[in-house]
Amino acid sequence: MNRQYLALGVLAAAIVVYAGSAYTVNETQQTITTQFGEPVGDAVTTPGLHFKIPFIQTINYFDKRFLEWDGNPNQVPTKDKRFIWVDTYARWRIVDPLRFFERLRDERGAQSRLDDILDGETRNAVARYDLIELVRNSNRDPADIPIEAEEEEAILEMIEKGREQVSREILERAAERTADLGIELLDLRIKRINYVEEVQRDVFARMIAERQRIAELYRSEGRGEAARIEGERERELQRITSEAFKEAEVLRGNADAEATDIYAAAYNRDADFYAFTRSLEAYENVMDEGTMIILDTETDFLKYLESPR
Repeated sequence: MNRQYLALGVLAAAIVVYAGSAYTVNETQQTITTQFGEPVGDAVTTPGLHFKIPFIQTINYFDKRFLEWDGNPNQVPTKDKRFIWVDTYARWRIVDPLRFFERLRDERGAQSRLDDILDGETRNAVARYDLIELVRNSNRDPADIPIEAEEEEAILEMIEKGREQVSREILERAAERTADLGIELLDLRIKRINYVEEVQRDVFARMIAERQRIAELYRSEGRGEAARIEGERERELQRITSEAFKEAEVLRGNADAEATDIYAAAYNRDADFYAFTRSLEAYENVMDEGTMIILDTETDFLKYLESPR
């Protein structure tokens, strides 16, 4: 019985020792072994089953994948004294776990150190360049910009580097400072650039004034075009009116001539009757019940009103 208990105790102790000495590393991990808080041996970067001294050594796991750093927006002055908010982000990874552990201990320490390095290099880079270098990547062709869109001279102002090269410069300078930390900086980008509130108001006021100037230019051109169209309309109206008047006068003249011919033919056919009818028409147009006419009895106008003799 005592031997059975002894065997069971030995087996249990073996299981405990094995469980405390074996550990696994997956494809996304790398480890550092520490003994009494100090690293021992080399980093383990290959996945699989590994062993340590139980109860004495501790395994520290680190990620092998790309890690994210997302900085806080900072208010930074540019070389041309324009205060802007700059928001950046970066990607990094642990390439030397032993050095990383010795210098930074864990990812929290790494994030804090990256805050200092990347924010500092971003501030330095922004202060070395004018604002236009940070918001544009390339120069613009004047032929591609309509005259109306030339809001300010800065549109055609030439840049030397541009936003992408400034970001690369920040990355290179920061990478030199992180190389000693067991970290590799993979990428850094300027996520967003914005004016501070005071500058925003000035910029928006200038943009509004420029848009109003462009709108007034369009309105002025529109008024000029409207005046031209109105002038053409008046000229065309006068031409049509003149031609219509001319045609009407021609028709009226032809009608008068035809009427004259008719009257002449009628007169030639019976001159006395024609004179009589014309006199009657004249009497009807001139005389009414309230009209008093005093004429010489010898006048031709009354010859058809005289008593027959």
